[in-house]
Amino acid sequence: MSLLNSVLSWFIKKRIHQIELFQKYPADVQHEWLRKLIKQARFTEWGLKFDYSGIDNYQQFKSKVPLQDYDSLKPWIDRTMRGQQNLLWHSEIKWFAKSSGTTSDKSKFIPMTQEALEDCHFKCGKDMLSIYCNNYPDSKIFSGKSLTLGGSHQANTHNVDSYFGDLSAIIMQNLPIWAEIIRTPDLTIALMGEWEEKLERIAHTTIEEDVTNLAGVPSWMLILLQRVMQISGANNIHEVWPNLELFMHGGVNFAPYREQFKQLLPSPHMHFMETYNASEGFFAIQDQKNSDEMLLMLDYGIFYEFIPMEGNKLLEEKAVCIDGVVHGVNYAMAISTNGGLWRYLIGDTVVFTSTQPYRIRITGRIKHYINTFGEELIVDNAEKALEIACEKTKAVIKEYTAGPIYMSNDNNGAHEWLIEFEREPEHLEYFAEVLDNALKTLNSDYEAKRYKNITLRNPLVRSMHNGCFYEWMKQRGKLGGQHKVPRLSNDRKYIEEILSMTSAKVKN
Repeated sequence: MSLLNSVLSWFIKKRIHQIELFQKYPADVQHEWLRKLIKQARFTEWGLKFDYSGIDNYQQFKSKVPLQDYDSLKPWIDRTMRGQQNLLWHSEIKWFAKSSGTTSDKSKFIPMTQEALEDCHFKCGKDMLSIYCNNYPDSKIFSGKSLTLGGSHQANTHNVDSYFGDLSAIIMQNLPIWAEIIRTPDLTIALMGEWEEKLERIAHTTIEEDVTNLAGVPSWMLILLQRVMQISGANNIHEVWPNLELFMHGGVNFAPYREQFKQLLPSPHMHFMETYNASEGFFAIQDQKNSDEMLLMLDYGIFYEFIPMEGNKLLEEKAVCIDGVVHGVNYAMAISTNGGLWRYLIGDTVVFTSTQPYRIRITGRIKHYINTFGEELIVDNAEKALEIACEKTKAVIKEYTAGPIYMSNDNNGAHEWLIEFEREPEHLEYFAEVLDNALKTLNSDYEAKRYKNITLRNPLVRSMHNGCFYEWMKQRGKLGGQHKVPRLSNDRKYIEEILSMTSAKVKN
């Protein structure tokens, strides 16, 4: 396998020159992609409706095509799923990435063209390995197997010639031969639909493999690794897979899980690489060692737009493309893609930490915030405050969600936090106090509403029993794949669902 590792490492690193090229000419690359996308779709039904033949530049594109979300594109996608073609994109569409997202209980079906698979998803997979091998030239990552924890796919009931499933499953189903050779487990197991049975099968069948790298959503990967340790009796994962050196992760903020992974993967030679991906596309890759910034990938068949956020309001008229962004501004991201999505708001917000080259950090979701009392609390605030609280109290968090407690005749409002701890703080009251103070430091609106408890009183923190969130996600039919625990909500729907099925220690 050493020869294979050397050959693949050499081959995969050849992409670095092209990555450096789009870093050098970012605006040129992005505007060229916009022209390509417009040209390829000009005779589709969508292109004819919005006069794509009359669009020559970004300003015309922005003025003629309104911003979209899934609901506005859903009628077009539904028709495509029934077998109609040339609606949003000119080539055949027969795959659809199924995603529940984190803002709705309804499933979304994202069109997946061959161009999107090759120019975006497969390209990003190679780029992650290319960047990693360039950063760690002595890597032996190709000497063993890659374990990707993904979803499943099934035949689409609308049309016998089209299929839907989790994005990861679609990618695995269409992998090139060279990639299939170095992955585990067998597709018959990897694509199983029943999550708990699949997890058990993967754990048992991969223990004897030489796994060198992992890929998946941190929350679900933790469950798999813990099960592998239970079966093997090992003290840590390196006793099972001694050559394991890389975990490529995405889907959720890694910060709440970092300590748990360090305990499971204590080797100093273990590396972690964050990616920014969704069913709609792959967007960014952590390209520097020991950094939480990610390089925005500009040549994946995606044209990016960024809409400034004022609190939780979109300033649509101020939308800009890559050459108009400003460091430190909170933007909602919109994409136009070779998968047939046009000015599509993916629901995430980002800030640019650098513009030479363009690097970003995810700050939250457009609809994931608490603003019941004008506090405008976003996920980025919550993650940073929890990290501070954990550091000061020596706590480790497994999962959490938060929402408002409404005002009543007797009490002002508050925030309620449901937290499942891997290691609980010695004093939950102190944890809540540190969390509160950290939020005040990070968010001036929250601080103003907390002033003398006039609007918001002290937050209520509930320590939930072990496995609470897993049970809740299972009850909702949302185990595995890209399903994620919603972090913040502007109402009490999730809070009430969880509290109705469990008991908790309460201290505030």
